[in-house]
Amino acid sequence: MTIANTAITPEIVAEHGLTPDEYDRVLDIMGREPTLTELGIFSVMWSEHCSYKSSRVWLKKFPTERPWVIQGPGENAGVIDIGDGLAAIFKIESHNHPSFIEPYQGAATGVGGILRDVFTMGARPIANLNALRFGAPDHPKTKHLVSGVVAGIGGYGNCVGVPTVAGETEFDPAYNGNILVNAMTVGLARADRIFYAKAAGIGNPVVYVGAKTGRDGIHGATMASAEFNEDSEEKRPTVQVGDPFTEKLLIEACLELMAEDAIVAIQDMGAAGLTSSSVEMSDKGGTGIDLDLDKVPVREEGMTAYEIMLSESQERMLMVLKPEATEKARAIMEKWELDYAEIGFVTDTGRLRLSKDGEIKADIPVQPLVSQSPVYDRPYLPTPPRAVLAPEETTAPGDLMQALVRLMGGPNLSSRRWIWEQYDHLIMGDTAIRPGGDASVVRVRDTDKALALSVDCTPRYCYADPVQGGRQAVAECWRNITATGAQPLAMTDNLNFGNPERPEIMGQFAGCVVGMAEACDVLDFPVIGGNVSLYNETAGQAILPTPVVGGVGVLDDIEKRVPIAYGAEGLTLIEIGANTGWLGSSRYLRDIEGEDKGAPPPVDLALERKTGDAVRGLIADGLIEACHDISDGGVLVAVTEMALASRIGADIAPDAALPLHAWAFGEDQARYVVATNAPDTVIERLAALDIPATSLGKTGGTTLTVGSGMTISLDSVAEAHEGFFPTLMGE
Repeated sequence: MTIANTAITPEIVAEHGLTPDEYDRVLDIMGREPTLTELGIFSVMWSEHCSYKSSRVWLKKFPTERPWVIQGPGENAGVIDIGDGLAAIFKIESHNHPSFIEPYQGAATGVGGILRDVFTMGARPIANLNALRFGAPDHPKTKHLVSGVVAGIGGYGNCVGVPTVAGETEFDPAYNGNILVNAMTVGLARADRIFYAKAAGIGNPVVYVGAKTGRDGIHGATMASAEFNEDSEEKRPTVQVGDPFTEKLLIEACLELMAEDAIVAIQDMGAAGLTSSSVEMSDKGGTGIDLDLDKVPVREEGMTAYEIMLSESQERMLMVLKPEATEKARAIMEKWELDYAEIGFVTDTGRLRLSKDGEIKADIPVQPLVSQSPVYDRPYLPTPPRAVLAPEETTAPGDLMQALVRLMGGPNLSSRRWIWEQYDHLIMGDTAIRPGGDASVVRVRDTDKALALSVDCTPRYCYADPVQGGRQAVAECWRNITATGAQPLAMTDNLNFGNPERPEIMGQFAGCVVGMAEACDVLDFPVIGGNVSLYNETAGQAILPTPVVGGVGVLDDIEKRVPIAYGAEGLTLIEIGANTGWLGSSRYLRDIEGEDKGAPPPVDLALERKTGDAVRGLIADGLIEACHDISDGGVLVAVTEMALASRIGADIAPDAALPLHAWAFGEDQARYVVATNAPDTVIERLAALDIPATSLGKTGGTTLTVGSGMTISLDSVAEAHEGFFPTLMGE
């Protein structure tokens, strides 16, 4: 058979997103001009989305190992040991560009893809999370995008039967032309039954299972590696179409097959579809793979080798099976009404060979395809530091309580109930702390354990000071898990930035990674996997730097979990940590004063560790009834959120040494508010550790009262807090 070829012009190379230098590297590897199919394979495998060519040099800074880490970065998802012979498997990934172009399917297939990353490893998914960023509420596209994304996440997750238990949503004009949709899944598996994507066994069959291949999603990975322009709406064909009911069948079929001694290697067909799955399995195993594309189940007539290899149709998996297990595997897949096809076999050639219609369509050496992919140490400009802003340099509101209502009813601190009530957050019956708090808590069945889950990032801090912003993103996720009583164990990240070819954007990326790595190290919170999403900008307007952190922690005794709702009158509220009234880069300045100025609050990582460990100890000893970390909006917002969750008011006293608005809305880090029946014991224990702790006041009544004369009814705050989303969406 001869290798089919088409003349490759510079225009075709450019259309595939390869630079002239990168194409020269292709020619060196191949020793000849590539076929169109081969060019397509190089294009997607060397895309930013698949190769991390602009970020790899920085990602090496992340700490990825701890005794409880079973699998770090490099597989479909990361794996940690949670004790009792069990493992938690989790990862977060972006579907930003597809969701802007087609919000429902973009968000839905983002959920489907991350679910597959997790159950590919042998885990049953138990929880979904998401981190969303939209443009200004009054932007003409925002309502449409919010509606479509939320419906897509709910539609897919609800149908597949996995609860969506936590998330975050923010609005900022920087996302007007490029929204962010980051999806995370957490699963459970036996620690001794983890499945990997390492092809092995010369002659072993390579098997395709799941849904048929169509033309949807072709060049999705390449599209996700380029910035938007005025023609972006024309890229709808690169957005995949999801079918959650097929995904549910695929989960059950794969888990059933995994219970048998049948699978040698398994990989989901995510970005770059059959290309990435076959290349990655072959590379990790140091083998070759031969595929007969005439055997691939397709749903459209006349599909070419190029289209089959680059399609990103959903709900598909690639496996290497033991030869004696093929009939058992076929029977399981047919029982679940899924396609099953033996499309190739493992070879000792180290090459990916593709045939179709009696011709060789591609013959590529796998190892150089992967190892010689471009790596760029791009020039970068550090973000200039901002001046520290003293509390006295900021403007006090005319009415503190009305400023509080504006914040609580504004786009970024209002209730997200409208969102999470569209998600089935209770399916499976294991959600012990629901959305709306610091972290959600999900029971680990047949044990006393639970997992605490959170996603976090404060982009305005990252924009003002990437290093401090990176530290804070990790520290806040760690704090949110700690606030439930759980021990934070590991994190996954989704690094969303603009065009890395611009030195100022690369400076943001580098700074955030450095800050995150420092925090991960001090907090013993290793990175076990993640995703980098670059080129998030339109017509040169970049998003805010948004390195989302998704964290997992473990509660050994679920009965010791604490919520943010204090649930009783007469409890003492205590502020843990020092409040200096830090208003630089604060939510108050942005949303009330309309200003973006001042350095963000510094993050003292040793203090974060000491304070968080102390809070966790107080919770474990039963001294805390409720706990909430202090972040966006400061201590007054934190107390208000606890009161709204409890439907019980509070009477608190300000610190007379600070300007009132700075005390109320300052965003100093390493702080918590706790509700307790044992205030003296709590304060004494913290004092022994040299951790500041101040009694704020008592819970009770139906109002929020600050000092001697500032009072507002809880109902009026609740009305504003719950009203933003229904008003925005016209409901």
